[in-house]
Amino acid sequence: MKMHKLKALLSLSKPFRRNDSSFFLSNHYCRQFSAQPSYADYLQEQVLVEGRAKSRAAILNRPSALNALTPSMAGRLSRLYESWEENSDIGFVMMKSNGRAFCSGADVVTLYELINEGKVEECKKFFQTLYKFVYLLGTYLKPNVAILDGVTMGSGAGISLPGMFRVVTNRTVYSNPEAQIGFHPDAGASYYLSRLPGYLGEYLALTGEKLNGVEMIACGLATHYSHSERLPWIEERLGKLITDDRLVIENSIAQYGDIVYPETRSVLHKFEKIDKCFSQDTVEEIIEALEREAAESHDEWCNTALNKIKEASPLSLKVALKSIREGRFQPLDQCLVREYRISVNWVSKRMSDDFCEGVRARLVDKDFAPKWDPTRLEKVTTNMVDCFFTPLDELEPELNLATAIREPSM
Repeated sequence: MKMHKLKALLSLSKPFRRNDSSFFLSNHYCRQFSAQPSYADYLQEQVLVEGRAKSRAAILNRPSALNALTPSMAGRLSRLYESWEENSDIGFVMMKSNGRAFCSGADVVTLYELINEGKVEECKKFFQTLYKFVYLLGTYLKPNVAILDGVTMGSGAGISLPGMFRVVTNRTVYSNPEAQIGFHPDAGASYYLSRLPGYLGEYLALTGEKLNGVEMIACGLATHYSHSERLPWIEERLGKLITDDRLVIENSIAQYGDIVYPETRSVLHKFEKIDKCFSQDTVEEIIEALEREAAESHDEWCNTALNKIKEASPLSLKVALKSIREGRFQPLDQCLVREYRISVNWVSKRMSDDFCEGVRARLVDKDFAPKWDPTRLEKVTTNMVDCFFTPLDELEPELNLATAIREPSM
């Protein structure tokens, strides 16, 4: 029965749908160039470009920061993908990374610093740029490939999972740990998490638990699995293609892929318990269901899930659960508009300082003792949660996506 269910899950693996160098002129008009790299050079080096005969690749290049996304990186990715989509000489595009991570998500420490400096508008601009890129990727007109070789967290998943082909490896580690830092699963997470089998999305969002590459294949988050040592062969094969045919690209990736199944200890073998507990209407009821299951089955998985949930911001948990439940019935563009409203509320501290507090505790001071506000789930009111979902007022523009152009039928 379990093997039958896992085989059924495998069928779900379908796509979601100039440098300003300083110079001075002498009396003889001689030009003196600075040997130091400009700031523009530095920003461009965060996302490198690799060109092949019929394709282009964007390479995330902040390995020392686990390729965490900065505002300039999000902007450069958008400009590159837009220009590549319009270029008839380019058949398909790729995204990959340097270092041991694909992308660890948004550079939340930078956002934390901007908020503390009173530069909230810069944070909003970052989310606008990031979410617009996620939408661009989710509606991209050309075949696109993302190679998720390493840590893939939060927004790192957002800039890859909405694409056509998602290649994972034995080094891939995926998670959405936003609730544990006082934020919410964003960058399209409420769209793709809500479409996972059963209530797996709620489980991943509330616990921040990790999946490996094999598990991502089994639940549909990824389309291809390959051992990391064979990635150079895949890239070489793709680099030689002179095509824009998605089937040719898909078959080229599959040539070096593996058919894999989750290990017996995988969380995907606990679907019955996940659905039983995480299908509950509220976070409080989910916790009660886990506690009952722990008492009845003595399964350590239940206690691990409970501990993960209890580490998270109570307000974030309730916001995240509502966001995913709404996302189940909304297309990608509506999910991104809602997520933008939620993000604006977090960075503006309209209801709570939990985002800054969570980043401080986990990534800045690293005392791992956040002081959440509210401190307990029972203190989080319905009105507090609803505030994050209310349309922004007339002085605060909503996220404006090019839906009429990219999806005219919508």
